[in-house]
Amino acid sequence: MQLPKHAQLLRIFIGEDDRHDGKPLYEVIVLKAREMHIAGATVLRGGLGFGHSSRLHSSKILRLSGDLPLVIEIVDNPERISAFLPVLEGMMGESSGLVTLENVQVLQYGTGSVS
Repeated sequence: MQLPKHAQLLRIFIGEDDRHDGKPLYEVIVLKAREMHIAGATVLRGGLGFGHSSRLHSSKILRLSGDLPLVIEIVDNPERISAFLPVLEGMMGESSGLVTLENVQVLQYGTGSVS
């Protein structure tokens, strides 16, 4: 797959405890992105964060949290990202999360440079 030099980055902020049909939401999102042949997706786990509730989510030993902040980053061309957004909205359901979208410049993807 060749990514265009100008692509989009979809960033999804959720909690580790968020679920969709009983499965971890982050897992469902990444597997759906793969199924839809999205160029790439990565889940990043945060050690500390808060969202709209202002409740801290921390990985500190004395305050072990099962609901650590997660960021899912998905990169592809704008058409594929646009097609993925309604699917994502259906998966997010009642989960609280933040979704951002930005234009990015792809410098390299896979084994070769982007021309």
